[in-house]
Amino acid sequence: MHRNVAFAPLALVTLAIPSSAAEKDFLAGRVAGKPVTCIDPQMNNGPTIIDADTILYNANGRRLYRTGPVGKCPSLRPMTTLIVEIRSGQLCRNDLFRVLEPGTSIASAYCRFRDFTPYEKPKKP
Repeated sequence: MHRNVAFAPLALVTLAIPSSAAEKDFLAGRVAGKPVTCIDPQMNNGPTIIDADTILYNANGRRLYRTGPVGKCPSLRPMTTLIVEIRSGQLCRNDLFRVLEPGTSIASAYCRFRDFTPYEKPKKP
């Protein structure tokens, strides 16, 4: 099965802060887990694009998944839209995505996802 799913980034909150600071802010207080190859796209609130190397998926408020492109994806930056091709019902490493710039109708060349590293807030005692 082949589905194209477009996710609009929720990057407005990162405009006023540098990319590395934005990533640290999102991941502050969270503990990194073992990287996974796939995540359930229906259990995630669309991506937040931090910079050209970092995409965050919010799984449930307690867990974020950090990923990015394999190699360079020059068009990837905050305020762009990801057009993701999901082929297996899950969002997986090496799945293809393209980037759509605001105000344009032609997407970028294809990019591929890396593994997804979970970052989880520790349970309160």
